[in-house]
Amino acid sequence: MVSAGQARTVVGILGNTVSLGLFLSPVPTFAAICRNKSVEQFSPAPYLASLLNCMLWVLYGLPCVHPHSTLVLTINATGAAVELAYVLLFLLHSTRRQRLRVLAALLAELLFVVAAAAIVLTLAHTHQRRSLVIGSLCVFFGTLMYAAPLSVMKLVLETKSVEFLPLGLSLASFLNGVCWTSYALIRFDLFITIPNSLGVLLAAVQLALHAVFYKSTREKMAERRRGADGTGSAEVVVNGDAEKVGPAPPNRLHPSPETHEK
Repeated sequence: MVSAGQARTVVGILGNTVSLGLFLSPVPTFAAICRNKSVEQFSPAPYLASLLNCMLWVLYGLPCVHPHSTLVLTINATGAAVELAYVLLFLLHSTRRQRLRVLAALLAELLFVVAAAAIVLTLAHTHQRRSLVIGSLCVFFGTLMYAAPLSVMKLVLETKSVEFLPLGLSLASFLNGVCWTSYALIRFDLFITIPNSLGVLLAAVQLALHAVFYKSTREKMAERRRGADGTGSAEVVVNGDAEKVGPAPPNRLHPSPETHEK
């Protein structure tokens, strides 16, 4: 019979695998940044937030803070290395003004984590107290990171389109949250449970949005393609009434009034 410890290990390994996929998902974005030698309109905020979150979970997973958390330690140490690489690429390909902002944010995060580690390891003398302080920080910053997609979800509701809410990322986020919530519940860990159960909830909402707006998204994208190909309908006004007169000519000089902008 499988023990609780063995089940927790299996779920944790699965969680490591899914989390690694999430950490590596921005690779195509950074490949494009390296090709163009510019970060263009991309924001460093998600990668700085993920880096801080990973560093705090590394601190939480240390044996001197929260014993028996090796799988939490390994995936977040890997994630911290990956996110740091993303931030360094931002520094390399940013303008001088952007570079200074990113560098200031990175230094602030490093100082914060070092200060938190020094204070906890010096003033808190038991695993329970150390876990409480670092775990609370992890819950706070982890919750902020999981709440980041709320702005995109608002955009989906406004536009009735999930074009800018990738299905693969939503599904991976859901599976990641399920894995780590299960991991935390097998041998109850409140600090891992809270942010990851919130992540499950938000990812489930994103999947629901995909189900609701899948059809309307396809229609909007098809309409945009028709407009770009010059196969939309031209409209003329006759005696004050709009009258559809059939397919617009492909060589028209003026864009259709129905053309959509991103």
